[in-house]
Amino acid sequence: MKEPKKTKIVATLGPATNDYEVKKQMVLEGVNVFRFNFSHADYDVVKEQMEHIRQIREELGVFVGTLADLQGPKLRVGNMKENAVLQSGQNFILTTRPLKGDEQKAYVNYPLLPSEVKPGERILLDDGKIHLKVTGIKPDQVITEVLQGGELKSKKGINLPDSAISIPSLSEKDKKDLFYALEMKMDWIALSFVRKPEDIMELKTYMAEEFGKFIPVIAKIEKPEAVKHLDAILSEADGVMVARGDLGIEVPLEEVPVIQKKIVRKARKLAKPVIIATQMMESMIENIMPTRAEVNDVANSVLDGADAVMLSGETSVGKHPVEVIRNMTRIIKKAEAHFEFKMKRCIPQKSDPRFITKMICFDAAETANDIDAKAITTLTASGFSAAQISSHRPKAEILVFTGNDEIVNRMSLYWGVETFFYNRFVSTDETIKDIIGLAKEKELIQPGDYVINLTSMPVSEKGMVNTLRITQIKE
Repeated sequence: MKEPKKTKIVATLGPATNDYEVKKQMVLEGVNVFRFNFSHADYDVVKEQMEHIRQIREELGVFVGTLADLQGPKLRVGNMKENAVLQSGQNFILTTRPLKGDEQKAYVNYPLLPSEVKPGERILLDDGKIHLKVTGIKPDQVITEVLQGGELKSKKGINLPDSAISIPSLSEKDKKDLFYALEMKMDWIALSFVRKPEDIMELKTYMAEEFGKFIPVIAKIEKPEAVKHLDAILSEADGVMVARGDLGIEVPLEEVPVIQKKIVRKARKLAKPVIIATQMMESMIENIMPTRAEVNDVANSVLDGADAVMLSGETSVGKHPVEVIRNMTRIIKKAEAHFEFKMKRCIPQKSDPRFITKMICFDAAETANDIDAKAITTLTASGFSAAQISSHRPKAEILVFTGNDEIVNRMSLYWGVETFFYNRFVSTDETIKDIIGLAKEKELIQPGDYVINLTSMPVSEKGMVNTLRITQIKE
């Protein structure tokens, strides 16, 4: 029996992965969730990609999740003349009046910029390649000194690491993209440039009021304000992404590894899935093999306990999308062979309405480790027990059975979770018998193995998990 990896892979779709067979091979090599980057999305292409994913699910009999990544409020300069090079020490003007930029000035697409930055604050252009310092403010201009120069091309991004800006977290473009993602029945929404918990609340409120439905929200941590408000953001979000691209621009680079570990630790404690993203296998956009540093980066993310590692340009525009998945899977499996399954007892308050379920899920993971159980099975209608068990990172396989077709692909993001569709709700004994039979059929358990079974009693009421049973598999 081929041992599945526990850490999941999120792969970004793009021109390099438009072909059906490429995506199919990527799934066979280890992709668990496909990411749609709505910063560059064409709706007709998105629709075709979703049709391919549905076909792959059916053809291979697998559950694969989808993630809609909204662009968020991206500040950019306007069109620039060719070869506009900024020299260190010169003055440079950012203006809210539309014009074609040159070596002296550039248009910026945020009208409130002059009122929201202050003298002495930094402004970074083109992913931090150009550094400016604010020296003066006029009604429609921000006057700066160039601290670090370079060529400035059209439409390059702007980062404001020292400034608190009031731009809404959900743009008009995001709202249109959100509607389309909901129409396509995607499993997760990622919100970019989250700064505070209210950003998540605004998105959830908008979904509820406009569409009467809800998709779980992944908060992308890529701003200093997000790090500052991390606990509050985690309490509102359904998951979190360590988006190291912009984060590495806006905070000192040497702080990013520590922030990453902190986010993983806090997310696990709250049973929220955490994704590590950006430049994991960047060299494989061109090369057939990753660098040693990239191998270490992926392995350390696994050893940190992340739910998933994410690929961006490597699979969206790279030359070797299938090979990058194959390499990442090999690295994950080797790292997982040395993963320390450390558990900390986090006893919830008895006033917590899910107190019993949380305690049983912890006890299931702890007991499974103590008796070297092969698997933990759980029946869930919401995915809650799957997330709880996963957060404890048990050695045992986590086999999740659900009759809710809205979450069956969504749970592909959770660490260690393997999902099955099951909608026969009979007695507890019959349900456990069915589940064990399915697991044996898939060769996930063998005679002699111990299995921890979690269910709710009575099963027919589809309530919260309240029962733990240990079963030894017979011939």
